[in-house]
Amino acid sequence: TMADPYVGKLSYFRVYAGRLSSDSQVLNATRQKVERVGTLFFLRGKHQDPTGEVAAGDIGAVAKLAETVTGDTLSARDAPIVLPPVRFPRPAMTLAIEPRSRGDEDKLAAAIHRLAEEDPTIRVYRDPELRQTLIAGMGESHIEIIADRLRRKFGVEVTLAPPRVPYRETVRRRVTGVQGRYVKQTGGRGQYGVCVIDVEPLPRGGGYEFVDKIFGGAIPNQFIPSVDKGVRKAMEEGVLAGYPVVDVRVTLVDGKYHPVDSSDIAFQIAGSLAFKEAAQQAGVVLLEPIMTLAVRIPEELLGDIMGDLNARRARITGMESQGDGTTVVRAQVPQAEILRYASDLRSMTGGRGTFEVEFSHYEEVPAHVAERVVAEAKQQKAAAASH
Repeated sequence: TMADPYVGKLSYFRVYAGRLSSDSQVLNATRQKVERVGTLFFLRGKHQDPTGEVAAGDIGAVAKLAETVTGDTLSARDAPIVLPPVRFPRPAMTLAIEPRSRGDEDKLAAAIHRLAEEDPTIRVYRDPELRQTLIAGMGESHIEIIADRLRRKFGVEVTLAPPRVPYRETVRRRVTGVQGRYVKQTGGRGQYGVCVIDVEPLPRGGGYEFVDKIFGGAIPNQFIPSVDKGVRKAMEEGVLAGYPVVDVRVTLVDGKYHPVDSSDIAFQIAGSLAFKEAAQQAGVVLLEPIMTLAVRIPEELLGDIMGDLNARRARITGMESQGDGTTVVRAQVPQAEILRYASDLRSMTGGRGTFEVEFSHYEEVPAHVAERVVAEAKQQKAAAASH
């Protein structure tokens, strides 16, 4: 399947048995959908020669199949058959992609969707946390070729960059009795909400816990969820560098309310203020994603790869000789250190190295690295605010 800017989707096919005729109906046996076949073409270079039918052994093309994508099998409606699909490799590299002109955002979305239809090794998705559109391909060169095709075929200029790293924040120690107070009473109905919370860290992966220990009606039951909502909002916004706060238990222990002026929004704001103050008192640390990495390389390059991994703050967890002149090195390494590893490994091994990577867990960022990350996050926030 190819994306043609003039005729839309153009599907190339080979007939294995029988004949395919123009203006007929066939079954997409892969998806169990009926397709209408329009005009058939033989392709000769850039030229499309219309034909009434394509016989077994020939390669042809047809435009505007509604349900069919690369790898599907078309068959007669009364004799469905599905041929084994092509197994495509998993993408090895991910970059952030955005249009150079904000006015091209919709145009980019449509164009990149059409290119993804014709190349199953591309994955395109929106990451809501990073607020970036990400494109994954077989390597940096592959993704750069896609960017060039977007420019040539669809007139969309794009920029590519490493994706942001999904850092997290958490608190270092327990603090108690921290007050959040939101009071506005200046004539007429005002706003009044006061809450007191304890905050403590949870083990890695512990998520978030909200514990209600209010007694004696210090805060009415209908406003307890409001405090929780305000705390969650503050956690989403982050305290240190704007990254979400995780692995925290918040205990609501006391508060005050006003029978007229208290409201849902007042206690939300009080909860948010209380958490931000408690986090500052508890000390906020930055967490980074750690990836499990397996690199397969020729044995003679083992020393170079080990040195490179050490420079990337990796912890080597094992090595296995494969008996065919290659060795698999296993390590845990920060995601921030391997954003362009596909290109780097290709350069170091002359294209003879391969790797697999998957998420493992979060760990505290070393102090010298955290300082740089926090400074960069603040610069990005200031730049975004200035626009």
